[in-house]
Amino acid sequence: MGVPARAYLSIGEVLGKLRSDFPDVTISKIRFLEAEGLIEPQRTPSGYRKFTSIDLDRLRYVLFAQRDQYLPLKVIKENLDAIDRGLQPATTSGAPAAPRLATIDGGLTPSAFVEQGDLKLSRDELISSSGVTEAQLIELESYGLVAMKGRFYDADALAVAKVVAEMAGFGIESRHLRAFKTAADREVGLVEQVITPLLRQKNTESKARAEEVQRELASLSVRLHAALVRTGLHRSK
Repeated sequence: MGVPARAYLSIGEVLGKLRSDFPDVTISKIRFLEAEGLIEPQRTPSGYRKFTSIDLDRLRYVLFAQRDQYLPLKVIKENLDAIDRGLQPATTSGAPAAPRLATIDGGLTPSAFVEQGDLKLSRDELISSSGVTEAQLIELESYGLVAMKGRFYDADALAVAKVVAEMAGFGIESRHLRAFKTAADREVGLVEQVITPLLRQKNTESKARAEEVQRELASLSVRLHAALVRTGLHRSK
């Protein structure tokens, strides 16, 4: 039996139904999730998308899993495939939310690489919040590990400063960390090399895809780094 004509929703109507729970969702995001195979809306003869209630439920699941459980798209897709086959997904909606910086195999998940633009700290606030000293902060800035954005320090600066303060407890000084910055810059360069063709396409769907790919690759890069360090430590025993 076919679906009645008005049982279908346009992409704009789907967006309207999602906005109350997910205010940041956009049409470009929905199109990107479709391109990744997470939803498969039907098409009218003229090419317009037709969404069913099942498509809407899948979108809610995907957005919830990304926002509240910090799952990468690969895991979300595997969970959806499991649900489609009548199996229990690895992570369900009833599971407790992961920490803000969720991890997989010791590495940060893609959601940890979403830009956080709300935090603005003065110099004194950064020092008191992170535990670094004024002298350490001066060193971090001289080595390019921490920098102000405008007149303030952001969440990334705070994260770096906190880690440095903890490592200082083991006798590791800021000057020892320049190799980390060099390695990170190389990894960023590799990610940018991959997403540059998407950014050149100059449309909203390509931009959304580039942002998702950037986060996924950043997460994989950190996981690979952690695995290599773990391998090296085991080899030295």
